[in-house]
Amino acid sequence: MGFASSSTSGGKGEGRRKEMLGWLEWARGWMNIVGEFLFQRISASHLENPLTLPHLDGITCIVTGSTSGIGLEIARQLAEAGAHVVMAVRKTNLAHELIQKWQNEKQGAGLPLNIEVIELDLLSLDSVVRFAEAWDSRQAPLHVLINNAGIFSIGEPQCFSKDGYEEHMQVNHLAPALLSMLLIPSLLRGSPSRVVNVNSIMHTVGFVDPDDMNINSGKRKYTSLLGYCSSKLAQIKFSSILHKRIPDEAGINVVCVSPGIVHTNVARDLPKIIVAAYRLIPYFIFDAQEGSRSTLFAAADPQVPDYCAHLRADEWPVCAYISHDCRPTNASEEAHSLETSHLIWEKTLEMIGLPPDALENLLEGQEVECRFSA
Repeated sequence: MGFASSSTSGGKGEGRRKEMLGWLEWARGWMNIVGEFLFQRISASHLENPLTLPHLDGITCIVTGSTSGIGLEIARQLAEAGAHVVMAVRKTNLAHELIQKWQNEKQGAGLPLNIEVIELDLLSLDSVVRFAEAWDSRQAPLHVLINNAGIFSIGEPQCFSKDGYEEHMQVNHLAPALLSMLLIPSLLRGSPSRVVNVNSIMHTVGFVDPDDMNINSGKRKYTSLLGYCSSKLAQIKFSSILHKRIPDEAGINVVCVSPGIVHTNVARDLPKIIVAAYRLIPYFIFDAQEGSRSTLFAAADPQVPDYCAHLRADEWPVCAYISHDCRPTNASEEAHSLETSHLIWEKTLEMIGLPPDALENLLEGQEVECRFSA
């Protein structure tokens, strides 16, 4: 499957700071969402299920949120392809049970799976720092970081983490951003390496205000949909600046992916009637194995680094974005706004307790102090 150039979609000029998404952008976003829902199975019909992976012996992958849904499939398939997989999860007992189950199923079919478990709670930035410090202390290479874990609490009231941040923003953006930054030294040791962020088509109806990332200023009325979509757009914007600031010679590529519309535990907080609808229309909705394909493609396909290098050389304003059909696609028009992307970058570093020059120092092998360090 070859890479074709993505078509441009605005973002060339920067005007006065917007305060919300324009109605035309909002309408286009919902058209994209409905179109993906109705036609994702057709557009992805050329893909194998499960996706065939190259041999990954000697490759180390960290996968967050890998005890259910897409993350579970990603971790299992990477391990079966020979990778050393680190399951970064809250429920460590469940992860060990899954590993035992996979080992039993594979018994007699070659070498045992190379999987380990390390605790990570994305609702605690202290936990993120502890995880990164524990991993970095090994001085081991990291070849692929997959930021898969996420939440979507539809209909729930606004909740804040113990760190004081809106939970969608923390779990879906801030904590993965901190983890990615702190693992830069390990990714350098594993170069060529990749950071793969599991995103969502829902970012196309998102709007993130750098001055109100917690959505608590009163300028906008909070809804869980707004919280989720804003967090996914923030992730793309931060990833795009990270992609632009990492020099080619570092060999670290940053990719966002859309898994498609998938029936997984991310929908566990949906109203019961919507969960029931999910089960009534299985033709349109991917299962977890189908939803894992775009992430596995971004993590393992040899074409991805070349595509990332092409975007960087072309000064494209957005990082590589891989759709549910394992083809490059365009992120939303709002994602192309470099002005707000730079502001989101700066605000994110402030919120996760890193200095403005953290990336440059980490790339140079210097220690960086994080406000959330133990």
